[in-house]
Amino acid sequence: MRIGVPKEIKNNENRVGMAPAGVFELTKNKHTVYVQSTAGEGSGFFDVDYINVGATIVDTIGEVYAKSDMIVKVKEPIQQEYELVREGQVVFTYFHFASSEALTMAMVNSKAICIAYETVEDEDGTLPLLTPMSEVAGRMAIQQGAKYLEKPIKGRGVLLGGVPGVPPGKVLILGAGTVGIQAAKMAAGLGAHVTILDINMKRLRHVNDIMPSHVVTEFSNEYNIRKHIKTHDLIVGGVLIPGAKAPSLITRDMLKDMHPGTVIVDVAVDQGGCIETTCATTHEDPTYIIDDVVHYCVANMPGAVPYTSTVALTNVTLPYVLKLANMGWEKACETDKTLGKGLNIINGDIVYEGIAEAFGWEVSYS
Repeated sequence: MRIGVPKEIKNNENRVGMAPAGVFELTKNKHTVYVQSTAGEGSGFFDVDYINVGATIVDTIGEVYAKSDMIVKVKEPIQQEYELVREGQVVFTYFHFASSEALTMAMVNSKAICIAYETVEDEDGTLPLLTPMSEVAGRMAIQQGAKYLEKPIKGRGVLLGGVPGVPPGKVLILGAGTVGIQAAKMAAGLGAHVTILDINMKRLRHVNDIMPSHVVTEFSNEYNIRKHIKTHDLIVGGVLIPGAKAPSLITRDMLKDMHPGTVIVDVAVDQGGCIETTCATTHEDPTYIIDDVVHYCVANMPGAVPYTSTVALTNVTLPYVLKLANMGWEKACETDKTLGKGLNIINGDIVYEGIAEAFGWEVSYS
């Protein structure tokens, strides 16, 4: 199969769809890999690194799409790429369709085969291709939140770990999934007081088992959320419904109950956000303020640490890329039910229910 790895063109997206180690495995299996020139430089990988493992370097993104049967990338195609996607072409990436009707319609109209990393799902409900980026984003949420709590950038002026004689900051985490647990680890490591909310008691029991005593759990409901936002300095949104829009757990009216300078980091922004006032931002312009509350809603947080993120992503996507390349998408998705759940759009038909529900449409293929 001919596989293309284009350069990411989303704002400050420095990751690349495949590290050289992954390309080496593909070429070893007799596949042709086209890598756009300089695609890996943001992650610390250079054209010569790809040439040395058998890739063919091409100059433009248009060439990558035109020559390839399958595109492997990191983020969803943006408007400049819509017309490059061809009928029958496999596009394997993070799509997060439920957060963008324009993207969804563009891919429907392209009649491509859209397989979304974020909905590839194991039998136990885990999301193997989302997990490593959720781990990165969860940890980064605390790094960024701690920074934006500083007064010069309109935060409360709170040091999360506190100092002797001054109590630590308080972190509220919505969701005890991968993002929430990684955020709790980082915040607890800094010495912050952490409260983590979820509706899944099994997850809360797991948190209780693995976390130190200054990480406490409570069942997630509106009453508890309203109670805690009044006293916490940093709020992390880590709620995920696979393939569907995230629920709004904090509404606009709740902002007035927060201390001025409270920081919200909404990691769920890729799926529309779990805060009503969430609006996707970029690494170039990451924050905005509503009612004196600082919102950090960067939609590609792991793009700020591209070496770590690219290697972590390649580690988990490569087995599926190989399966798609060796078997073709139809047989690969038929024989591997985990991969099959990644199918979102096929030849213009929406086949993932969460996407259709997000826009009030019908699933058009079965």
